[in-house]
Amino acid sequence: MANDSSHNAATDDVSLGDKVAFLSHPRAYAGFQGEVDVKETHMAWVFLTAGRVYKLKKPVEYNHRDCHFLRDRELLCHEEVRLNRRLAPEIYLGVASLRLTSDGMLEINGEGEVVDWLVVMKRLPEHLMLDVVLTRGSVTETRITRVAERLADFYQGLEPVEMSAETYLDRFKLEVDSNREVIVDRRFSVANDGVAFMLDRLDRLLAEEPDLLGNRPRQGRVVEGHGDLRPEHVCLSEPPVVIDCLEFSRPLRLVDPFDELSFLGLECERLGAAWIGQWLVSECTRRLRDRPSRRLLAFYTAYRACLRARLSLGHLLEPDPRSPDKWEPQAREYLALGLQACRELD
Repeated sequence: MANDSSHNAATDDVSLGDKVAFLSHPRAYAGFQGEVDVKETHMAWVFLTAGRVYKLKKPVEYNHRDCHFLRDRELLCHEEVRLNRRLAPEIYLGVASLRLTSDGMLEINGEGEVVDWLVVMKRLPEHLMLDVVLTRGSVTETRITRVAERLADFYQGLEPVEMSAETYLDRFKLEVDSNREVIVDRRFSVANDGVAFMLDRLDRLLAEEPDLLGNRPRQGRVVEGHGDLRPEHVCLSEPPVVIDCLEFSRPLRLVDPFDELSFLGLECERLGAAWIGQWLVSECTRRLRDRPSRRLLAFYTAYRACLRARLSLGHLLEPDPRSPDKWEPQAREYLALGLQACRELD
């Protein structure tokens, strides 16, 4: 990595708006003459050309990482490439610098002062992304079996993480408490008797049945996984690839594979394909020689549903939330699915 200072004149003189404006224009990309598709996410701006994707991280602070400083954004770009090459080695091409030339123009790479860093990827075919395929109702068991094979191979190649049962349980207790704090906030209207029952049931299970989760790290089942396994991150190419792992926090990547699979199943169910989660679990159970109990899977699903509801509502606590009408209905969808899973705990 380059030794660029986090605070220099070039960095201070170029605003995020300047960078976004430049990267949104075709002239930023040598030899490209089409339209640049621009997407904003919670943590980044993404620029898509005909065959490439360029990701610019926002200079903001999150719970797990402060991205205000240039050196931290550089580190995260390299971490994103390193980690995602585990499941998509040919997609993540590397890290490029965004520089300011001596005549005050921005350019990608080149010789000027570094003002930011970009993750560079091959562009995947949108029509093969799992969330898109699900909206069209054209996903097949064969395709999902190939995804299961890819994920099982990935998990089998990972070393177990040394973690005590107490540490593993404490993580869930902390997150469940945080879920409750947001979900029952009176500023929102998503809590009801069923939601209160679910939150209480998850609390009670952690207190009264610690071995249900605690046995997972004891058995060497916790690994450094993907951390954000959702349909929009799965491409049904041949072979399938999985992108956009959670790069900014190693603790959030330390997971039971069946926690991640339950999460992916939850998201597929929300898109109308409940069978996918069951299929993935069945295939990976066989390939990983691991048989998590029905109740463990139900806990993971209900827990993930509450977490996703909390994160949805969390957007409304921001000063200027994007798409404010979206988040409470989305939270209700997750909570309904969580309650359905929670019934499997009794």
